[in-house]
Formats: sequence, structure tokens, C-alpha cells
Amino acid sequence: MADILAQTVFPAIDSGDLVIDCLFGSGLNKPISGFVSGLVNHINDSGAFVVSVDMPSGLYADKDSGVAHNHIIKADYTLTFEFPKLGMLLPENDAYVGQWEVLPIGIHHEYIRDVQVNNNLITAADAAVRLRNRAKFSHKGTYGHALLLAGSAGKTGAAVLAAKACLRSGVGLLHVHLPSSAALPMQCAVPEAMLSIDTSESDISRLPDIAHYTAIGIGPGMGKSEVTAKVLRLLIQESSRPLVLDADALNLLAENKTWLSFLPARSILTPHPKEFERLAGSWSDSYERLSMQRDFSIRFGVYLVFKGAHTTISTPEGDCWFNSSGNPGMASGGSGDVLTGMITGLLAQGYSSFEAAMLGVYLHGLAGDLAMEKSGMESMIASDIIKNIGKAFTKLID
Repeated sequence: MADILAQTVFPAIDSGDLVIDCLFGSGLNKPISGFVSGLVNHINDSGAFVVSVDMPSGLYADKDSGVAHNHIIKADYTLTFEFPKLGMLLPENDAYVGQWEVLPIGIHHEYIRDVQVNNNLITAADAAVRLRNRAKFSHKGTYGHALLLAGSAGKTGAAVLAAKACLRSGVGLLHVHLPSSAALPMQCAVPEAMLSIDTSESDISRLPDIAHYTAIGIGPGMGKSEVTAKVLRLLIQESSRPLVLDADALNLLAENKTWLSFLPARSILTPHPKEFERLAGSWSDSYERLSMQRDFSIRFGVYLVFKGAHTTISTPEGDCWFNSSGNPGMASGGSGDVLTGMITGLLAQGYSSFEAAMLGVYLHGLAGDLAMEKSGMESMIASDIIKNIGKAFTKLID
């Protein structure tokens, strides 16, 4: 072991070596400079396997590390203390963090319990404690009656995926309102669902009576026709319960932003990045996006589920919850429709908006993880997620 005091004495590092990075931790608040920055570059250029302790040196824990992201260790593996740091949950830092794992270091449990934070990680324990037991003498009426407004010409599949996922999430009864051309495919694919058939062959053009439904989801495959936009506006005006809005329902909201202020309190919006950008505007980095997401939830009194790796739920109170389940194999068309169905099904059963969003997001990711074990990431499709929803519930209960 020898001190390194100048760039001229950097040790030789080969691609087969293991480097343990302990230069700087989570308390770093300014860019690395001087000969230490040269050491960081030397390590990165070596091709060695790098394990960072607490944080990759040079990476900030809770703010953007700069546009250039210069002089940051590119770790293959990060062993972080007690909790993941915010920066580890955001996409632009993935190349520096690599795979990460949390190591306990003995922080007192009472301190952990009492400390006030507004960023949280959803774990299996967080989800399991909110999952309710089903009573022996319960019946289908006990578990709610959901309504999904979904589908349009050429997009019946989105409605089918959402309907199947809703039923697999434990709802007692499900109605799907959809264009008449989609009725036969839906009835064949999902015989357990009841149908509310629109008078239009290609679009959702009217709002059915919504009085007796315990939760309503809208958007998957719905399209953005003029008549469908009017249905969404009427639904927002008439619903006294929180709504679940996804896909084209969000795109229509983005084109009619004045409607946002009239959303039923504690509704759940589930945008992917482009859909959120249409709703709230662009951002320069994920820290700014997270701030925009938090502000959006507070301003409109809604839960916003920003989909992606570590899907993030923001609350009307300004808290954010990052998901710990899921994998890149879920980046496939239809996965979002499955999530919409799951959240709607949970909401219909009487879970609060927060509980439905948290359980839906975690179970969706867990089902994806179980599907990956069979299908692999590359071959996974949305239907594989649905097939594993039941196993995800079982795993969470166990």
C-alpha cells in the first residue's frame, strides 16, 4: 500500500483487476478536481471491475452532477449504506452506479422510523402490509365493480390487456365500455368481463351511467377522436370518485389542460415520460423532472405514476415513492395497459388511491420479475405479466 500524491505515480491497473472505490461518499458537494480527477479517469480507462462503497466517487447523492458528468467513477457495482441514495434511482446515473445493493451499518431503528423524508422506496414489506385478507364469507359484491373505458378501431388489444389485468387483480365485477367493433373480440378474449357496448363502431362516443361503479379507468387504446374527448370531459365533470387515467386519456388532457383542475380529487394518472412531458413540459434532467412531478401532484391534488425503471409515485402531499420491483423486459407495448387495469381493479376493491397505486406498481413489477424468470427479458410481452399477477400476489403474501 502506498500514498498517491501526484498523477505521475498512479499505479498500473489492468482490465482483470478489481478496484475498490472509496475516494468520496454521499457527502460530496462539489466536482472532483485536481490530480484526483485524473485518478478517476485513470480508473475508468483501465477497464477494471470497479466496486464503489456508498456512492461512486464524484456522483452527487441528491442533485445533478453537471451536464458534462466529468470525473465520476463508473462503477460496476455499488454497495451503499443503509438506504439507496436518490441519485441511484434516476436514469442518467445508471452508467455510474451499475448494480447496487444496500448494506446495513447499524443505524438505530427508532431514528429510521422517526426521520422525516419525502422520498421513499417501495419494498415488499411496504406493499405486503397494505394487502388485505379476503374474508371466508365474502362474495363478488364485496370486491367492487370496476368500469374500464378502453379501445378503438385497431386498438382492441389494449382494452383486452387492461381488462384481464383488472380481473386478475381481484376485482369482483368488471364492465368494459368499448366500441361495437371491439365487442366480439373482447367477449372471446375475456369472457369474465361484462360489456357496455357503444353505439359507435370505431370510437367511444358516449358515457354510460357511472353511478354504481366503485372505480373507473379510462384511456388504454381509446384514441383521441372528437367524440371521445367529449366523453372524457363529461366523465371528469360527473365522477365523484377518483379516476385512473392513462394513455390517450392523458394525451387528451394534455391538449385540454384546463380540464386538469377539474379532475376528481386523488385521481391517479399513469404517464410514461413523453405523456408527462405533454402534460407538464420538458425538463433538463431527472431532478428537475422529479420536482415538476411533485409540484404537479400538489397543484392538482392527484397521484402521478411516472412509469419506467423505479416507477415513481408522487402524492398530493408532495411525497415520492420509488418502486423496487420490475426489470427492463417490461419495456414492451401493453405493459402500461396492464398497470392501468391492475390499479383500477385495486381501487374498485376499496383500497385508497395511494394504496391502489403502490400495490399496483409493486405487484406489476413483481409479476414482471416472475415473468422474466420464464421468458427472459428480450422475449417478455405484456401478456406474460398478466399470467404472473396471481403468483405475485402469492409471493407477496408469503
